[in-house]
Amino acid sequence: MPSANHTLESTELLEMYPTLSSHVIAEESNLMDDLDPRPEDDRKSMRRLGFSFFLFGLINNVLYVIILSAALDLVPSSTPKGIIAFCNIAPALVAKVGWPYVLKGRIRYVKRIFGCCVLSSLGMLVVAFFDGLFSRLLGISLASFSSGLGELTFLQLSTTYAPPSVAGHGLGYFASGTGAAGLVGAFLWWEVRGLGVRVGVGLSSILPFIIPATYFFLLPNNSAFLYSSSPPSGYESANGPGHAMPYTPLAATDEEEEGEEEGILRAGPRKNVSLTFNDKVRLVRPLITTYMLPLFLVYLFEYTINQGVAPTLVYPVPSADKYWLLSKIIHSIRDYYPLWQLVYQTTVFLSRSSISIGLPPLPLKLLPLPSVLQGFILLLLAFESSIGFYAEDSEGLSITTVFLLISLEGICGGLAYVNAFYRINQERPDPNSLHDMERAKQDKEFKIGSIGFADSSGILFASLLAVPTELALCKAQTRRGRMLCKEL
Repeated sequence: MPSANHTLESTELLEMYPTLSSHVIAEESNLMDDLDPRPEDDRKSMRRLGFSFFLFGLINNVLYVIILSAALDLVPSSTPKGIIAFCNIAPALVAKVGWPYVLKGRIRYVKRIFGCCVLSSLGMLVVAFFDGLFSRLLGISLASFSSGLGELTFLQLSTTYAPPSVAGHGLGYFASGTGAAGLVGAFLWWEVRGLGVRVGVGLSSILPFIIPATYFFLLPNNSAFLYSSSPPSGYESANGPGHAMPYTPLAATDEEEEGEEEGILRAGPRKNVSLTFNDKVRLVRPLITTYMLPLFLVYLFEYTINQGVAPTLVYPVPSADKYWLLSKIIHSIRDYYPLWQLVYQTTVFLSRSSISIGLPPLPLKLLPLPSVLQGFILLLLAFESSIGFYAEDSEGLSITTVFLLISLEGICGGLAYVNAFYRINQERPDPNSLHDMERAKQDKEFKIGSIGFADSSGILFASLLAVPTELALCKAQTRRGRMLCKEL
């Protein structure tokens, strides 16, 4: 499609030289069309990129969800289930801290992807074929380490695409895939749990091999987008409307737009470059309050709700006469916790998909907002559990209120995740490193990887807070004469 400037110039020529034949301008327009890249190829590449990163997020996180969903079946009833949550998050935290902060030099994506695939599959096979508690915890730890390293790897991989709008497209779909993993993982375990741990978990060990297959056969090479002068599918620029926009690029200055068109991180000569410890400290210092603290707090509050407060949000089973719809969903007091988890996972998926469906990202100054709201939600749900907003016979109002609050909890958690990583993905390179493309590339990879441990740290601390929180809330209920939490 000819640009707006080209169309304007043609119109001015007609006004200045009325005798100029219109077919001359038509020929010029056809020549400009021939020089433009084919938009259909661009759209196909963008679809492949989005679907590839969606699969990366989905498969990388789905094993984590399967293990949590299968917790009751994996260990003896006398074993605290919190130990599974700990083994499912602590190794991931080690990977997210160790790899970006300790290792140096270029990232070997192929080696990492194969390593994650083997570790994940091996971990699930150990869980499936060894019955001992230690062996199963070891298998869970292997899968957790692989999941943490995999998430770090794919976030960093998204920064290797240029222009920044293309990188944001991949990041948005990766976040959407991680959100979908909650629903898909729970559904998969529900379907295969009847086959037993050995067969059900053993079958899930095949899933990690989807990742290298996607990387080699579906993911487009980053060079496919470097020199495209046409905007990606969906981008409506000053040159006129395009197709429906699948992501939302951030506003840029004139210099940034020029750099994006040219591909700031375009291919350049490879150098033997590695960031020093002082370089990493310099890069990470401004990220602490902007990205890390909001992520840490939102996940600390979120998983304290999920593991410490939600198990105590139980009510009498609704009667069919008074609450027809609720009675179709809740048949026993044990149905409440799975319901809250379903509501939470659904809203997390929807909010993590916000960028990929075209909603604008949060402004940078509003990134702390989800964590602030999450803190208020934690307090409100704790109040509902311990004291209650309504009379004892108003369980319908209580259930509706909890439903809305947990929906908001999932939305806040998903928005915090996708917007934090999207914003840092879109940050412009340090002007001092633009002369060295390899250095600029490693800067971007480190920065997005360096904040990854914030959410895992929040989840880990929440697992420590959850047990005393649950016990305290249950004691508060028993003092009011409500004994339902004791009957679970």
